[in-house]
Amino acid sequence: MKTNRVTALWNQHQGVRSGKDLTVGERAADKMRNGMGSWWFVGSALLFLGMWMLYNGKHGFDPYPFILLNLLLSCLAAMQGAILLIAAKRSDQISSELATSDHKIDETTLATVTEIRELTVAMHQLTKDVHTLSQTIYDHISQTTPSVDD
Repeated sequence: MKTNRVTALWNQHQGVRSGKDLTVGERAADKMRNGMGSWWFVGSALLFLGMWMLYNGKHGFDPYPFILLNLLLSCLAAMQGAILLIAAKRSDQISSELATSDHKIDETTLATVTEIRELTVAMHQLTKDVHTLSQTIYDHISQTTPSVDD
């Protein structure tokens, strides 16, 4: 269940392609990664192995030492190696897409922060100018206006 929720969150991220933007191979890699990398898969595999051994222990079509089961597990291991490489490649691709998106956002943010800093410096200078002018006007008025005490 959690895998589906996480997958749904990745599909909503602006930096990661999803849905129809993906190739068939990319969608298959995502499904295999999410399926084979789950506790459900581990539990199912253990249940399958236990059932196989119980059924074939002494009288089934593959009695102990389970030669057919060993062959199936060897083939599964060989395929899982390739599947893990495909899934790792897809994970690297997702990480690359996220990094590219983050870099673009960082560049935009840096430009905005730089602009805000420049505006703040300009506002600070204008405030100093207004203060200087106000002080000059006050001094001029103080010098030209007779005092009330006179």
